[in-house]
Amino acid sequence: MVSSDRRKWLALALLSVVQFMVVLDIAIVNVALPSIQVDLGFSQQNLQWVISAYALFFGGFLLLGGRAADLLGRRRIFLVGIVLFTVSSLLAGLAWSEGSLIAARAFQGLGAAIITPAALSILSTTFVEGRERNVALGVWGAVGGFGAAAGRIARRHPDQRAQLVVDLLRLPWRVRRGSDRRRSRDRRGVGLDPP
Repeated sequence: MVSSDRRKWLALALLSVVQFMVVLDIAIVNVALPSIQVDLGFSQQNLQWVISAYALFFGGFLLLGGRAADLLGRRRIFLVGIVLFTVSSLLAGLAWSEGSLIAARAFQGLGAAIITPAALSILSTTFVEGRERNVALGVWGAVGGFGAAAGRIARRHPDQRAQLVVDLLRLPWRVRRGSDRRRSRDRRGVGLDPP
């Protein structure tokens, strides 16, 4: 019984980390929009689609993701969503044009829409009804809230820590293009990028 209890809580930890990433991905990309606009040559009008494509596909396919989890199995659909989300994230990081980034963000949203209802279903069936399930759902929901808050904090307070996240988001474009045009600087104007 102890090992199965431990496995339950490890499953909750994994599902919470995934939920954190799904929700964080909605908000954190706002921090990188200026870099994305410069590096990929986005027009101001099309830049909004980097955010909207993810949000539209995420919201639009949630019901389909839940139904697929019911019909095809929670765990299988959850894993499909993880693979889709991860591959789409990689493609978004390696995007070569406006269209490729918007398409990758749309598929990220689709992956998130598949992951979220499957994860909720896994939580509901893994934990017994009552206090245990309530705690698990509370933790899972709170971690999702932390993901949203982390993205908003990084957006509103672009200090050195948030700038490091932006640099990580920009890394694929900088490596691919060898771009040194936009060097990171702190508030005093001191360069933060390695030589």
